[in-house]
Amino acid sequence: MWYLIFFCLPVWADAASMYGEILSPNYPQVYPNDVQKSWEIQVPSGYGIRLYFTHMDLEPSQNCEYDFVKILSGGHVEGVLCGRKKPRAPGSSIVEEFHVPSNTLTMTFQSDFSNEERFTGFAAYYVAVDLDECTDFVEEPCSHYCNNYIGGYFCTCPPDYFLYDDKKTCGVNCTGYVFTEPSGEISSPNYPNQYPENSRCEYRVALSPGYFVTLTVQSGDFDLEPANSEGTCHDSLTLVSGKQRFGPYCGSKFPGPPEIQTRNNILDIIFQTNHAVQHKGWKIRYYGRPVTCPPSVIPNSVLDPKKDRYILKENVKVTCIKGYEIVRQRDSFMTFHSSCQDNGKWSNSDFRCVPVNCGDPIPIDNAQVTYVSELHEPLYEAAFQYQCDAPYYTLKTKGDAVYRCSASGEWVNEVMGTKLPKCVPVCGVPSNPIEEKARIFGGTRAEKGNFPWQVYFSNPRGGGVLISERWVMTAAHVLEGFDKPSMYAGIVNVSRYSLYREGKLLIAEASFIHPGWKQQPIQTRTDFDNDIALVKLSDPVKMGPNILPLCLPGKSPEYELQEGTLGYIAGWGHNDRRRLSNYLLKAQIPVVDMDKCRSVKPEGSADSSAYRFTDNMICAGGDKDSCRGDSGGAYAIQDPLDERRYYVAGLVSWGPKCGTFGLYTKVVRYLDWITETMSKHEDAESSED
Repeated sequence: MWYLIFFCLPVWADAASMYGEILSPNYPQVYPNDVQKSWEIQVPSGYGIRLYFTHMDLEPSQNCEYDFVKILSGGHVEGVLCGRKKPRAPGSSIVEEFHVPSNTLTMTFQSDFSNEERFTGFAAYYVAVDLDECTDFVEEPCSHYCNNYIGGYFCTCPPDYFLYDDKKTCGVNCTGYVFTEPSGEISSPNYPNQYPENSRCEYRVALSPGYFVTLTVQSGDFDLEPANSEGTCHDSLTLVSGKQRFGPYCGSKFPGPPEIQTRNNILDIIFQTNHAVQHKGWKIRYYGRPVTCPPSVIPNSVLDPKKDRYILKENVKVTCIKGYEIVRQRDSFMTFHSSCQDNGKWSNSDFRCVPVNCGDPIPIDNAQVTYVSELHEPLYEAAFQYQCDAPYYTLKTKGDAVYRCSASGEWVNEVMGTKLPKCVPVCGVPSNPIEEKARIFGGTRAEKGNFPWQVYFSNPRGGGVLISERWVMTAAHVLEGFDKPSMYAGIVNVSRYSLYREGKLLIAEASFIHPGWKQQPIQTRTDFDNDIALVKLSDPVKMGPNILPLCLPGKSPEYELQEGTLGYIAGWGHNDRRRLSNYLLKAQIPVVDMDKCRSVKPEGSADSSAYRFTDNMICAGGDKDSCRGDSGGAYAIQDPLDERRYYVAGLVSWGPKCGTFGLYTKVVRYLDWITETMSKHEDAESSED
């Protein structure tokens, strides 16, 4: 037996039509066997479909296995029909009806191989009907308010909310708020009621420069949707301040520290929520923490007031510690004011307390400067010492001549303060020890260094004794008619060649004859009392091995001369051949009684009584003596208080006869006049003791 089977392709109703009719094949005649036919129904978007049947006459079967009509919407079977149907209500022609909330559906008709009872099929109609999307959808189409209209719907939001671009989801516009007050509170939208879903809130705390944002969250002021099993927050609170980032935080309790301190004056608060569960939210309290400045403005200084902590805008007085100062161009100072700035730094912090600079030590004549401290710069607490040029100079002042750089910027000695010491020549110490057994009058030559105090007078011919750097002592009669004699020091040979090659020329500035010296013609002079004079030099003499002064005597009893006391004389006067010597001759002679000098008959005179003998004279000699041309030279005796040196006990003055006994001006009788004259006519610098 052959069977004819009909396969009908799907038939679309008019695209997006508002209504239509669907009839079984051959309707209202008997439908054929073995038919399969489908219809796709589509109405405009935003509408649903109402499908109803006015005639239904299909072969009945259990579960509609043989012939049937099937209605599908979105893959879901809305219904399967078969058998013979009658109107569902009196007066109505509708035997079956379907409402589909979609704008498309599929209807399929199928018959088997047998329609023996000649069933006539079905007649169906569809119309587009308006949907109430706000109630007909299983899921709510809007996050907040849904509004239906014919052919569609639209969503709206509560006040202070806005609709996202998807036109369904509402969120809160909570971005752009800036808090500038020194302290305050910030909370999530609707706090303590539920915060909005699908929102991103951004707040900013912007304090004045110099304040760091600090915030606290109390335990009862935080409640967000907890994190999932992987620890990811659905809703989160994140805090960002510069390079610092705190969070994201979520959960029913605040998981962060009780207090969060930032290092910036700006804090951004980011609150992110999703579309799911909402909670109470959060509340933050913030305040500005002022910046702190270091406990010190600059090294080597102290602050007033002294505090453990300094904050923004506080002012202090900064003082350099003792011995330190601030140097700016040509000025120096020790104190300034500074304030704590908003960058955490002090103003004027570019100042520097540096050690006080006392300047280079002031040089003094005939001395060297040597640092005796670890610091070899003229800075505070450095120390140096003046060291006189030994062995020819020594300190005149007491103490060790150590000077320290003081906090006042001056070099200070413990004994002398700021007054400078003086290096004076070492007196009376020959650089070449004296040994003499002969006499000047026929005596032996002196060697260099035996009599470094000996001064040669070339015009007038005579001698003198150097008693300081600028003073020569001689006999008064030598200077008669010669205010500024020609003098040389440091020589033993006074020949013209040696004199100019080796001698030190001394330039006289002024001469001072003792006021008690009587003016008499030299040819007939018989009175040599007060035969003493001083010559001031224009410049100080530099001491050395061949030039040194002779000490003055002291006033103590030890300097009273006794008979037999030996002393040295030296000069370039007449020798035993009655000629002036080119070489310095020396001799050692004793002090003798004055009667010895009185007893000598003067040359060319029958009686010595015409000459005046006084207590201002010393009689010395015997078989050794000075002679003409030696006048003004020293009679040097070993110091009774210091055997290493000699002092000038007398000056060669006069004698009755060469080669016997001679008279010497007793210098100790003139000490007051000597010191007064020298002091009166010294330069200001030299007179400082």
